[in-house]
Amino acid sequence: MVRYPAVAGQFYPASPEDLKMMLDSMCEPAPKVKAKAIIVPHAGYIYSGRVAGATYSRVEIPDLNVLLGPNHTGLGRRVSVFPDGIWVTPFGEVPVNSEVARELASQPPYEPDVNAHIYEHSLEVQVPFLQYCSGFRDSLSIVPVVFSFISYEECERAGKILADVMADRDGLIVISSDFSHYVTQEKAKEMDKLAIDAILNLDPYELYTRVVTYDISMCGVVPATVGLVAAKLLGATSAELVMYRTSGDVTGNYREVVSYGGLIIY
Repeated sequence: MVRYPAVAGQFYPASPEDLKMMLDSMCEPAPKVKAKAIIVPHAGYIYSGRVAGATYSRVEIPDLNVLLGPNHTGLGRRVSVFPDGIWVTPFGEVPVNSEVARELASQPPYEPDVNAHIYEHSLEVQVPFLQYCSGFRDSLSIVPVVFSFISYEECERAGKILADVMADRDGLIVISSDFSHYVTQEKAKEMDKLAIDAILNLDPYELYTRVVTYDISMCGVVPATVGLVAAKLLGATSAELVMYRTSGDVTGNYREVVSYGGLIIY
């Protein structure tokens, strides 16, 4: 199946020339590190692109990239793996690694499903960054997975399955999440610190528990929990906060912000 862009021209430029110009301004040359996973935001590039670009610029982009994001539309299965085909962006086509997708989708809670992906923006906005930061490498591939809200036990199971599938492969787990939504700048920083500290401590249970307990409006807590479980099983030993910003840093409105964090898990 061909998955065409749903938010090109809205979240990011639809023209390849304009898109490259924007990413030129957001991604800076930097020493590359080998990462198990990254956490990057998925808002419109004008708001969160600097955070995403700073994070992508720091890591080696392998051929295989498993994309984990939240399901904003409510369509499709609870844990939906895009099974095969290609994703189209203004930069061109990126194939789905159908072998890895099949392995994931054969084990609950993962299921093969395309409906959850058709209009979902959380993974789409990551693909141009991967293309750009890989040098538009032809061998680049993705495995898109979107999650509805599931229990911690299911997150742990999903993370273990992902780690098993990735164990003998060179790949990157790309976790797509924004942090607090539509609160004051002060409140966002206070709540987000609780979530970010749990990530920096490589503690998926604490991350999930804090977000639920304190009602932190982190839309990607489930994919972040799953990705953190997997990264630890794959040998992750540390994490780093690359950049934290809010929409208020762009708009000047600090009374109601959405916040963005870029993190690398080594």
